[in-house]
Amino acid sequence: MASFKRTFLTTGLLAATALYAQNIYAQGGPGPNPGPPPPTPNRPPQGLTATELAWFQEGAARFTEVDSVAGTQPGAAGVGLGPRFNGNSCAQCHAHPGVGGSSPQVNPQIAMATNYGARNVVPAFLQQNGPVRVVRFAKNADGSPDGGVHDLFVVTGRSDAPGCSITQPDFATAVQQKNASFRIPTPVFGAGLIEAITESTILANLAANGPQKQALGIRGHENRNGNDGTITRFGWKAQNKSLLMFAGEAYNVEQGVTNELFPNERDETANCGAGATPEDHTNLTATTPTASMSDLMGFVQFMRFLPAPPAPQQGPAQQRGSQVFAQIGCAMCHTPVLQSGLSTSAALSQQPVALYSDLAVHKMGVGLADGIVQGQAQGDDWRSAPLWGLGSRLFFLHDGRTSDLDQAIQAHQSAGSEANAVVDGYNRLSAAQKQDLLTFLHSL
Repeated sequence: MASFKRTFLTTGLLAATALYAQNIYAQGGPGPNPGPPPPTPNRPPQGLTATELAWFQEGAARFTEVDSVAGTQPGAAGVGLGPRFNGNSCAQCHAHPGVGGSSPQVNPQIAMATNYGARNVVPAFLQQNGPVRVVRFAKNADGSPDGGVHDLFVVTGRSDAPGCSITQPDFATAVQQKNASFRIPTPVFGAGLIEAITESTILANLAANGPQKQALGIRGHENRNGNDGTITRFGWKAQNKSLLMFAGEAYNVEQGVTNELFPNERDETANCGAGATPEDHTNLTATTPTASMSDLMGFVQFMRFLPAPPAPQQGPAQQRGSQVFAQIGCAMCHTPVLQSGLSTSAALSQQPVALYSDLAVHKMGVGLADGIVQGQAQGDDWRSAPLWGLGSRLFFLHDGRTSDLDQAIQAHQSAGSEANAVVDGYNRLSAAQKQDLLTFLHSL
């Protein structure tokens, strides 16, 4: 299990929230707001018990920890990085506007490529001022379906991986053959509330407003877990069932750290791993409950109790924009509020969840299709991304292809997209109405 500092740096993670809370988010044009970020949600939510707060804080320490191969590198005390990886910390990618968010303004993957003597070449689709990205290949070399993540970097050449000689995938060819699909980090603010929404609530919302949805060509459907048949809801294609699955997969796939949910190395080449697996595991000899939990469970507890983005300020322009949002049909997929069900945590139980998503997948047409199937989500299906916190994001859409919100809206329109009629409605708006809508979206 990765080691960590027992003293949670409240001044570094939580007190910074107070500074953000003093700022007012400036309303800008169609791109990211130029002003300071809104109050960051990196603070414990109200209503936690003392025990829940302790687990949240311990989880935050795990979430921000930096991993190296053997935990021996300065500033990287976590164990198990690699052999292949995209990042070395959860908080490295889930970084903006605070821990738990999405891609930061400066892409940390650029410097990471050569940390500690590594000899990785930075792929052309990564830029210093571009989004953090991971890559999936749609097909294998023989033409059969792939869909899996192909990690950007390897530990070859690093001072903590002597003798390792594996190489990076051929990303240039994959891009040239249009076989590469990029994805950026999804924010995890309010994730515990999303997890607590019942299936019946999701299905009832999907069935609601049938005539209006039919008139707009909106269908949508839930994605489901192939094992127990229940609705999945996390990830760009709503492919993951739970926060535990979301975190366990990411720890193994993105950082290469084996854990109790994903206990096997993805690459077992000699001299490239840290040793016995799973590298992250429950500490059975610990003297306190929080010290005994694995990093994986720490991630889960942090995400589960991480608050939702703050409610937007509703001035006249935002109110008008909210009305336009509903009138042209955006709310048919980006449902403003769902209700959480009964939860073992009172802080998450029967709460309004203003996520602006139906948690279903919808066909977005050839313009956004990646050809990758995940569960019941097909190659042109994408989850209605929760829009809460949208105003603080720097990059939009699943691959971060634009920082212009207007361009992101236009990208929803292409052959086969369920959003075509809605985008037509957007394009018919007057300039004032369109600005009100963008102002509202920037306030989320």
